[in-house]
Amino acid sequence: MTYCVGIRLKDGMIFASDTRTNAGVDQISMFRKMYQYGIEGERFLVLQTAGNLATSQAVFTKLDNAIKLAQERNLHTVPTLYDAAQLVGECLRETTIHAQTIAQETDTKFRSSFILGGQIKGQSPEIYFIYPEGNCIRATTDTPFFQLGESKYGKPILDRSMNYDASLKSAMRAILISFDSTIRSNLSVGMPIDVLVYHNDSLQMPQGYRIDENDEYFASIRQHWSDGLRKILNELEDSPMSYWQ
Repeated sequence: MTYCVGIRLKDGMIFASDTRTNAGVDQISMFRKMYQYGIEGERFLVLQTAGNLATSQAVFTKLDNAIKLAQERNLHTVPTLYDAAQLVGECLRETTIHAQTIAQETDTKFRSSFILGGQIKGQSPEIYFIYPEGNCIRATTDTPFFQLGESKYGKPILDRSMNYDASLKSAMRAILISFDSTIRSNLSVGMPIDVLVYHNDSLQMPQGYRIDENDEYFASIRQHWSDGLRKILNELEDSPMSYWQ
């Protein structure tokens, strides 16, 4: 399983993805789920994925080949982020249909979904959620973030704490706590976590950072969050006696 978050704020965007693809008693597998595309000073794009690994890899390969072969329509040439989302959706739809045609008699699920975010020079930053069917929706100021994969554990934290006017620093804290909650509750999501921060209008390709199990900051905020929850629970007023009848 997977957990990914992409959020668009007034000052920039943050993307975070776990790297676990399989977790069992005897085997834990990792796969990078976030990739960058772009041209320094002209465009920046980041793509995150969740779902069938073979489908996701095939989509990335098609997008990479389109750039390498200098095809007329690729992520380095499309005029808008919406057009980029449409291109990813088309690659996804073609890949899924092809896989399903070959494996008609199996119950294998070939579905994958994507988050595409970035900025093209002269345009506003945008984030899109691309469904397995290939269609997409755009993040708004009212709904500034998207999640992929195992989202239910981290969503309440983001819903309560995030809005378009939030700072990048507070968003990073909220995102990491949402990952902590997800990792604690679901074995199929795990470390390391890849994070990427983009500042609006910079049009620079961020280096990104990988948070591993020994990361001191992540360990610190996990502990502070856990201690803080227990403290607040103990400080809440006791329920009235009528609740106990």
